[in-house]
Amino acid sequence: MVRINRERLWADLMRLKEIGGYDDDATGLRGVRRLALTDEDAEARRLVVSWMREAGLAVRVDRIGNVYAERAGTEPSLPCVLMGSHIDTVATGGAFDGTLGVLGGIEVMRSLNEAGIRTRRPIEVGFFTEEEGVRFGTDMLGSAVTAGRLTLEYAHNLTDATGATVQGELVRIGFDGPTPEIRPIPHAYIECHIEQGPILAEAGVDVGIVTGVQAISWQRLTVRGEAAHAGTTPIAARHDAGLAAAEVVVEVRRMCDSGHFGQLRGTVGNFAVRPAQTNVIPAEAVLTVDLRNPDDALMTKAEKHLAGFVDDLRRRHGVTATWERMAKTAMVPFHESIQEVIAASADRLGLRYVRAMSGAGHDAQEIAATCPTAMVFVAGEYGGISHTPASTPAPTPAATASTSSPTPSSPSPSRSPREGRSPK
Repeated sequence: MVRINRERLWADLMRLKEIGGYDDDATGLRGVRRLALTDEDAEARRLVVSWMREAGLAVRVDRIGNVYAERAGTEPSLPCVLMGSHIDTVATGGAFDGTLGVLGGIEVMRSLNEAGIRTRRPIEVGFFTEEEGVRFGTDMLGSAVTAGRLTLEYAHNLTDATGATVQGELVRIGFDGPTPEIRPIPHAYIECHIEQGPILAEAGVDVGIVTGVQAISWQRLTVRGEAAHAGTTPIAARHDAGLAAAEVVVEVRRMCDSGHFGQLRGTVGNFAVRPAQTNVIPAEAVLTVDLRNPDDALMTKAEKHLAGFVDDLRRRHGVTATWERMAKTAMVPFHESIQEVIAASADRLGLRYVRAMSGAGHDAQEIAATCPTAMVFVAGEYGGISHTPASTPAPTPAATASTSSPTPSSPSPSRSPREGRSPK
C-alpha cells in the first residue's frame, strides 16, 4: 500500500500559505490573501509549477490560465485520471482551501515515483483559475470554461473593481497559455478538499465521501424608496428602502427556520444603503441573497416565496424592488461508482468516513458535466471553519495523512442542468 509523505505535504502547505500571508487584525491570526491573477497568485503559481516539474511531470497551461501536470501512463492514448482544485483564496483565507487538493495531488505523484509504480492511464494534477470568484465576480471560472459552460471570450472580458480584465491579467503575470481551454475529456476527476463545515468533526471521522453539491442561488435585490428628513418625516409617510430591505433579511432567516423549504440555508452577505447618512431615511438599499438547498424543487419553492414576499413589501412600504440574477446552479450529483472506489480505499486504510453533500461550490461540480467525478472531504481544524484565518492551525501536523490512487472502472458521465454563473 502506497502512503504519501505527510511531513513533506505539510511543509509544502505551510510554505505556500506564506505567499499572500498577512496578519489579520480582526482575529490576531495569520491569514492568506491570494486573489486570482494578482502578483501573489502569480508567485504561488510559479512555486507550484516548480514542484510539478521537480516531480517529473509535464506541465501545460491553457488559454484561461488553468495549469495541468501529467505523469505518463504505460498506455498514453488512454484518457487520464485527473486530480485538482485551486490555489487562489478569498481576501481573508486560510492555508488549506483548494491548496490541499493541488499539493496533495502532487504528493501522490511523488509517492508513485518513489514506489516505482507505473500506472496504465496517465495521471494529471491541475489547478483552475479564479475558483473563488472574489476578484472577477464569477467563481469556478477556469473549470467552467474548461467544461464549456462559459466561453473563453466571456471569461477573458470579465473585469475587476479597477477595470483590469482576466485576459490582461493572464498576459501580465505570464499565464496566458497556448493550450486549448476545452481539454480532452478525462476518464475521471477526483478532488480532495477540506470540508469547510462541521459534519466530519461532529461525527468524529477522518474523511467524507461527497455525494454531490447542493443547488445554489445568488441574487442581488435593489430596493428604492424616497430620501427624507429623519426628524420631520412622520413614520406613516415614509418610503424607507432600508426598512424594507431589513425585512428581507429577517424573512430569509425565518424561511430557513420554518422547515417548509427542506434543508434551506440563506444568507444576506452584502447590505448597503444610500445615502448612508445618520439623519436621512434611506432612498436605496442593495443586498445580496445566497440560498442553498440539496433539493432543486424546494429551492424553486423558496425563490418563489421570497419573490412574493418582496412583492408584498412594495405595496406595504411604497417602494420599488428589482432582482438581478447573479448565479444559479442545480444540485450536481457525483458518480456513485467513484464514491464506492473511495469508500473501498478508506476501508483498506482503516479510515472512518461519512457520506455528505457539499454545501459549497467546487471545481468538481463543473467538471462533473464532462466526466465521472467525485470528491473527498478532509476534516478541517476548529470545527471545519473556512474562509477565515481561523482555519489555519499552528504549523505542526495534527494527524496522519495517507492516500491511495484509485483508478475507477469506466462509468458513464452524468450531467445536471445549470444556468447563469456558478456560485460557491
